[in-house]
Amino acid sequence: MRILGIETSCDETAAAVVNNGRRLLYNVVSSQVKLHSRHGGIVPELAARKHVEAINLIIEEALLQAGTDFEDLAAVAVTVGPGLPGALMVGIAAAVALGEVLKVPVYGINHLEGHIYAHFLERGQLRRGRCPQFPFVALIVSGGHTELVLCKNHGNYRILGGTRDDAAGEAFDKVARFLGLGYPGGPVIEKVAAGVKTKIKFPVPDAGRYDFSFSGLKTAVINWVYKNRPASAQIPEVAAAFQAAAVETLVRKTLSVLRDKKINTLLVGGGVAANKLLRETLEKLSREIKFDLFLPEITFCTDNAAMIAAAAYYRKKYVKKFLLLEVQPNLKIA
Repeated sequence: MRILGIETSCDETAAAVVNNGRRLLYNVVSSQVKLHSRHGGIVPELAARKHVEAINLIIEEALLQAGTDFEDLAAVAVTVGPGLPGALMVGIAAAVALGEVLKVPVYGINHLEGHIYAHFLERGQLRRGRCPQFPFVALIVSGGHTELVLCKNHGNYRILGGTRDDAAGEAFDKVARFLGLGYPGGPVIEKVAAGVKTKIKFPVPDAGRYDFSFSGLKTAVINWVYKNRPASAQIPEVAAAFQAAAVETLVRKTLSVLRDKKINTLLVGGGVAANKLLRETLEKLSREIKFDLFLPEITFCTDNAAMIAAAAYYRKKYVKKFLLLEVQPNLKIA
């Protein structure tokens, strides 16, 4: 069953062809990072316009490189939320049009659920990789979301904790911009902080049992800089201290959930899942505490359409229920 996935929730136009929810035939992503970096962040109107320009070419490339004709598709899957309204509209319109022409079903998919099903794709050049077994905990952490989700079965989710203000990736972007490091914040902070030792300590935010708060951490960085007026040579130390505090709160809350809920499997998804310190910390702890850890390949940390196609396959097989084909910018996973 070949499914064409389409993802346009934010600033990346993506398409992919996935067979039977596991085998990725081709995945292509057109990034808008250079465009938005000029503005220090995503400009929704520009993002939507670029999606319109790119969407047809991206779909054609995915099909061509996958060795798939339009007639070979069993379905089309598209992100309907959460995300930027104008950006989502472009992907949904393209998917609905294809469905009408090809006479195949179009499945509306939750972007956050997609990050979970990135782990169900076969991984690596040897086409290997096992699927996670339910129940498990998913840490979904990106520029717009920071959530801890208990996944009991396909389509059966319960949000245990989330951010009360800034998402983790949003905090990385804001701190990077304040420090003059550029955009996107996650990669640039990780780069300048690499190998840096610092005595600077920022408070690890605590917003309650399983909830997150990164606004206070961001403010602590700003206040420290205003108070201490660091030289440019000290900026990497500030970045390293911020990154350490952000990762520590993500890890601390996640381990609390695993312990309290007696769950032995953790999935991590979203753009911040590419952060090297977060990955290394969780890998080390998984060996020490003995829990099963699933980290996505770097390619599938950021927004992509392969995860959307995979989610659609498993929804059709086990849940048999899809989302309405309409823009849902504030959609929750549960």
